[in-house]
Amino acid sequence: MNILRFLKTPLLSLLAALLWPTTGTAQLQFHFDDNPLRKLQMAEIAISKFYVDSVDETKLVEDAIRGMLEKLDPHSSYTDAKETKAMTEPLQGDFEGIGVQFNMVEDTLVVIQPTVNGPSEKVGIVAGDRIVSVNDTAIAGVKMPQREIMKRLRGKKGTTVNLRIVRRGVSEPLLFTVKRDKIPVHTVDAAYMIRPNVGYIRLESFGAKTYREFMSAVDSLQRNGMKSLVLDLQDNGGGYLEAAASIANEFLDKGDMIVYTEGRTVRRRDYKAYGDGRLRSCPVTVLINEYSASASEIVAGALQDQDRATIVGRRSFGKGLVQRPLDLPDGSMIRLTIAHYYTPSGRCIQKPYKKGDLKDYQMDIERRLKHGELTNPDSIHFADSLRYQTLRLHRTVYGGGGIMPDVFVPLDTMKYTRCHRQLMAKSIVINQHLKYIDRERKNLKRSYPTFQQFLDTYTTPKELLQAIFAEGEKSGIKPKDDAERLATESYMGQQLKALVARDLWDMNEYFQVWNESNDIVRRALNPLP
Repeated sequence: MNILRFLKTPLLSLLAALLWPTTGTAQLQFHFDDNPLRKLQMAEIAISKFYVDSVDETKLVEDAIRGMLEKLDPHSSYTDAKETKAMTEPLQGDFEGIGVQFNMVEDTLVVIQPTVNGPSEKVGIVAGDRIVSVNDTAIAGVKMPQREIMKRLRGKKGTTVNLRIVRRGVSEPLLFTVKRDKIPVHTVDAAYMIRPNVGYIRLESFGAKTYREFMSAVDSLQRNGMKSLVLDLQDNGGGYLEAAASIANEFLDKGDMIVYTEGRTVRRRDYKAYGDGRLRSCPVTVLINEYSASASEIVAGALQDQDRATIVGRRSFGKGLVQRPLDLPDGSMIRLTIAHYYTPSGRCIQKPYKKGDLKDYQMDIERRLKHGELTNPDSIHFADSLRYQTLRLHRTVYGGGGIMPDVFVPLDTMKYTRCHRQLMAKSIVINQHLKYIDRERKNLKRSYPTFQQFLDTYTTPKELLQAIFAEGEKSGIKPKDDAERLATESYMGQQLKALVARDLWDMNEYFQVWNESNDIVRRALNPLP
């Protein structure tokens, strides 16, 4: 084709020649304006063929998908293959790797805990070890992104990886060959007897194995004399609806509604209790806060509407949209909102949102704080049109944005000071803690051979608190007066004790320490209305 003729050729005709062969009249008679999908396809071809610079067609298409979904609602989303794998692994219940919990201390990977009976523990890797190279590639002192380090440590089950490790008290680096394996991911953070006859279970999320983990925890607590249960869903961002329904089923009688879903093209689907739950007569208190969302709200909403539990805490996040995962051939995924879910009384608890305005949606928690909703229940207002009745006692509950607890517990902004928030935001607290635990681990293990001894007698050393304040001053962070310093020391001291417990034992011990200063937990342990 002559270049002059090419430039004069109408784009529509040119794209038609590219999209369809000149033989076969059916395609040529197609009306472009009647099909938005063809329009999108033509735009992609035009850009990839004629744009002044080269373009990545895969990214071009992914950006188009993201752009379409962003205009729908805050929870419809697209993830590429890597993002999809990282997102689904925690919910599926396991991943493949070497089995260590770790933190980065001054650009070096330090093992916090090897997984019990996991690949690393089996070859002799211990807490406090520093992994400095993976398969002859240095990962310490080279400012390698954590994502790249994870990529080198993880791999298919049965494959091996060579690790060079520096250990305190050993002059030469140690070499280990670790065979990767399936590493379990647990969603039950803690399960223990928090008071005589009172069991406590904290769920981090609702994954494929959550129900089994939950029932295993129930078995253990009942053997230890549990008569009532505190179910902690604070900060639980949700997960699988089926897992939430299975757990709610344990508390409800046959035929009791748990949740139902309904959408424009999706028929109503009811989830009801089977009547075979083992906790139907067990008194239960459910804890929620502003970060409890989705599946957490299904459980809290079901037990509240059925007058089966007392809900304690602060108004939950307000996610009442149901997403269907659509797997694409390259491993990427579209999570498309297809329905709303409704609590047994008929509440849709999705909080309001403006289509396409994700930033406004994400600022909701900050607005709650500014308006006093997190500190004063009188600042929370619901329209009469959102008023509903619970199904047995006919108590008033509200829809329109989260689950409002039966017992409100205000956020204590005096305890969690401005100075503490800034020290946390700059990672000063965690970095100083990691240095401390790395230096003192052996001494702490000798001094506190059992967790109970640690719980009863350990106090955070003044030297550690002073080191944190000194490091904070280097960044311009310091208490405004003695009162703020004392409040910061008190709250931070308890936080550091919990972190030490986690690093010497596990998350179960972390929450046994931390819960004694958690206002929502403490309120749940007092007599409730």
